Amino acid sequence: MSTSRKYGLLALSSLFIAAAAGQAMAQTEWQKEHPRRAEVNKRLENQNRRINAEVKEGDMSKAEAGKLKKEDRQIRREERTMASQNGGHITKQEQRTLNQQENAVSRQIGR
Repeated sequence: MSTSRKYGLLALSSLFIAAAAGQAMAQTEWQKEHPRRAEVNKRLENQNRRINAEVKEGDMSKAEAGKLKKEDRQIRREERTMASQNGGHITKQEQRTLNQQENAVSRQIGR
């Protein structure tokens, strides 16, 4: 096999690999809007707004708000980790687990 043919095959193989990787990344990006993930993330955004409102109204200290936001960031990290292990989505059980964690944070807001 000639050297130029080898380089041509190598270039073609690289192109296919890059295309497959791009396809996988695009699919994962689309899955970010999966209904279970969207529901979990919407709750996290809502809790963040509630925390900010509590601080603004003087009902919560910045230190308390920081602690709750840290817990929310941990939940979000966990959601992303779960999704990365499941093809870009989370299972119903994982959603239930994340909701329980969000409920615990939610109960601390507005006390």
